[in-house]
Amino acid sequence: MNLNQITIPSLNIEKAIPFYQKLGLRLIVKALPHYARFECPDGNSTFSIHQLEQLPAGNGIHIYFECDNLDNYVNELISNGIEFDEMPNDKN
Repeated sequence: MNLNQITIPSLNIEKAIPFYQKLGLRLIVKALPHYARFECPDGNSTFSIHQLEQLPAGNGIHIYFECDNLDNYVNELISNGIEFDEMPNDKN
């Protein structure tokens, strides 16, 4: 089985697009103001966001992107303006 696509909600698609592009996703569909879809740089999966007036209640959505050299990638993201609450660290 192969994961094709994940779609998450957003309150502001126009604000979200540059963030996901900075992460390295390639914008392939821009249907403002309601929808945007990105291609992952590795593999065949896509990632999309759709506009909502209010986010769902509860724990929310957890998405994990994987990369080969996390420390270098984090430094690259920081240089592109992404801010982190916690830097990567090894945990057991």
